[in-house]
Amino acid sequence: MKTTLNLAWKSVANRKATAMLTILTVAISVVLLMGVERIRTQAKSSFANTISSTDLIVGGRSGQVNLLLYSVFRIGNATNNIDWKSYQEFAQNPAVKWAIPISLGDSHRGFRVMGTNHSYFEHYRYGQKQPLEFTQGHEFNGLFDTVIGSDVAKSLGYHVGSEIIIAHGISDVAFSRHDTLPFKVVGILAPTGTPVDKTVHVSLEAIEAIHVGWESGAHLGNTPDAKTLRERDFTPNQITAMLLGLKSKIQTFSLQRQINTYPKEPLSAIIPGVALQELWGMMSVAEQALMAVSIFVVVSGLLGMLSSLLTSLQERRREMAILRAMGARPRHVFTLLVLEASVLTSIGIVVGIILLYALLAVAHPLIQHQYGINVAMTSITSHEWLLIGCVQLAGMVIGFIPAFRAYRQSLSDGMTIRI
Repeated sequence: MKTTLNLAWKSVANRKATAMLTILTVAISVVLLMGVERIRTQAKSSFANTISSTDLIVGGRSGQVNLLLYSVFRIGNATNNIDWKSYQEFAQNPAVKWAIPISLGDSHRGFRVMGTNHSYFEHYRYGQKQPLEFTQGHEFNGLFDTVIGSDVAKSLGYHVGSEIIIAHGISDVAFSRHDTLPFKVVGILAPTGTPVDKTVHVSLEAIEAIHVGWESGAHLGNTPDAKTLRERDFTPNQITAMLLGLKSKIQTFSLQRQINTYPKEPLSAIIPGVALQELWGMMSVAEQALMAVSIFVVVSGLLGMLSSLLTSLQERRREMAILRAMGARPRHVFTLLVLEASVLTSIGIVVGIILLYALLAVAHPLIQHQYGINVAMTSITSHEWLLIGCVQLAGMVIGFIPAFRAYRQSLSDGMTIRI
């Protein structure tokens, strides 16, 4: 077996150009197959790790996926707001342990601005119930203080003490900026791998203050200066959503029903885990389509290898005949060609894995910045090993076809062929 394997290696090395093209084809197939699988699983993991320990998310009457997307992932916009009195009523509910108000709608240079209060820094959890931590500075205290996520600081080069201008709405254009009311960065959060990293955090009062004179949606009124605004009370009138943590999980469904049937205004309360499952269900068709494309690319690569082996087989009939004349039995020739296919597949897999990690190292910052997905450079998972094993097995099976043809060729056929 060792001699046959050595012979198979030398045979592959003797056909370098063809072998390299075959290996590259298999490698690209493996990169696509494992790349799609890794991004799919890491996307799910990133979404699942974004919020932890939150029992209910409450917003204006909406679908639960839409509410989850805009309140947690900063994707899309709210259909309606929540009255501040409603927030206070549910925050003081005997079943509620803590409540985090959220106000959305503004932006800064492509990053979403979120109004909240100190409960956010105290109670918000992500991943495995991990709290938010600061790499620099502290929570906001003043009316025009802001705390920014790690991606905001890194992308825009901000540090504690930097001044930023918030824009009205999602589009950060000159005529929509609150340029007379700059905010001062007082804290930078540690990286979390969640949308928190891409968020500018300000107080709820600051959201109210910067919109004085913008009541109609455009800057038509007079906006007082920062000193004047600091002397006024800016208790919020409305918020976008709220996150609730309950004293007991048993009370979740009871409070959810109470919120969904709230008579004073139409509200929706969702359980984050249930909403995530619905989101995965909606995305399952796209996942299956991507996986099907990846599998077809692998099959295409293996068929390319089969074509190469069959073509070279016609050129190697004399080689096979000489091996037979030197005492090699038909099974030795059969094993030789199967091993050649296995060696080519194995090298292609190794090259593919190396290419995958190289591409991930380059693309990781871009994927995290653009899509908020943390594609970690982790070791190969058991499921990925299973996919690799399937590719290797398929490569061996492909090798059986030219091997069987060589097995049936007679010694005289090989010795009498014209070259």
